[in-house]
Amino acid sequence: MTARAASGSAAYGWLGIVRLGLVQAAIGAVTMLATSLLNRLMVLEYGLAAGVPAGLVAWHYAVQFSRALWGHGSDLGRRRTPWVIAGMAVLGTGAMLAVHGVTRLDEARWPALLELVLGFTLIGAGVGAAGTSVLAMLASGVAPQRRAAAAATTWIMMIFGIVVAAGTAGALLDPFTEARLLRVAGGVVGAAFGLTLIATFRLEPASAPVARAAATAGPAPSLREALAEIFADPEASRFTLFIFVSMLAYAMQDLILEPFSGLVFGMTPGESTRLSGLQNGGVLVGMILTGLGGSAFRGRLPVELRVWTMLGCVGSALALAGLALAARVGPGWPLAVNIVLLGLCNGAFAVSAIGSMMGLAGAGERTGEGVRMGVWGTAQAIAFGLGGLLGALGVDWARTALGDPAGGFGLVFMAEAALFLAAALLALFSRAAPRSTPSLRSAGT
Repeated sequence: MTARAASGSAAYGWLGIVRLGLVQAAIGAVTMLATSLLNRLMVLEYGLAAGVPAGLVAWHYAVQFSRALWGHGSDLGRRRTPWVIAGMAVLGTGAMLAVHGVTRLDEARWPALLELVLGFTLIGAGVGAAGTSVLAMLASGVAPQRRAAAAATTWIMMIFGIVVAAGTAGALLDPFTEARLLRVAGGVVGAAFGLTLIATFRLEPASAPVARAAATAGPAPSLREALAEIFADPEASRFTLFIFVSMLAYAMQDLILEPFSGLVFGMTPGESTRLSGLQNGGVLVGMILTGLGGSAFRGRLPVELRVWTMLGCVGSALALAGLALAARVGPGWPLAVNIVLLGLCNGAFAVSAIGSMMGLAGAGERTGEGVRMGVWGTAQAIAFGLGGLLGALGVDWARTALGDPAGGFGLVFMAEAALFLAAALLALFSRAAPRSTPSLRSAGT
């Protein structure tokens, strides 16, 4: 264990963890506008092909390929809070540009699309800078035996932020008008940025010993050297592959669920947004139940979290198979129940995988927590970008080939189920590296 991780093990107590969780909630609330609400509006209210919003979301994930750079930069600096606040400012600006661009699609389509591209570029940069820095603060400032619990807590709070924002926005959007959309989006962005400022106020001085320890631990590696160390570690490499496959499966449903509810089940924008809130509510409950059930909240090591990860992946595959059946049955299917079950299983696999990630973040010999979290965040971003794009393009292609929108959605849901089963197999055969186990335990004693 590095001197940095050891010295930072007691920097944040539970109050500090909850405050960082509030920042995660703010990030999730603003991101929901772009990846969920605007996606549905572009497809159903403005008549764009599903591939257009999917391409925009994929682009915002492509911008996040720079996460390792953001993480490495925050490792070299003495404070991470400025990265968080600046990232949230960029994120909020991008979200409002994207919302404004959507409202102009009918009157000036090409200028509106250019504004959307700029908005989603800023969204990707803001999420990368703020999100990576928050996770690095957790990994470097929380005791090793508490990292999994801290990760679960902050991720639960992020999902809670998405649920609250989606439910509130869904209730306020009906009846839908463009002016109402701008007001609702502005309220979400303003509240999220204000919450970030309050949550981070005078938070980081408690972690000053972490920065001093990092400064005395020897010369910091370059970004290239840091990346080489990470990918030479078999444990970190296997975990990166698992992150990619599981998040690819998770993301394929993200951009098609609301259009699916509108096209196949005839739901309004407000109803489909509330349905998305139900899914994220299921994720929230799944995370809490899995954590309290004996995995993340007991400081378990990554190898012990493997079973929970596998069960969550298999359950997600079964729930997606249910959605494929729903595409054939139509309005008679208990869609809300199916969506909640999908969320529960997604939450179970996510919280155990996040616990593993935090447990591995401080295991580098020379690399800091920021760059390691950045690498895994990049793998997630690539998967999310490809997943959303492949899901939407797959629906467009299948709808054209089959002449049946419901059949197209069903094929994509079955493909997602297969990917979740592949992720379960990766979790089954992955093992924690023996050398990291004693350091995680001893550093916390």
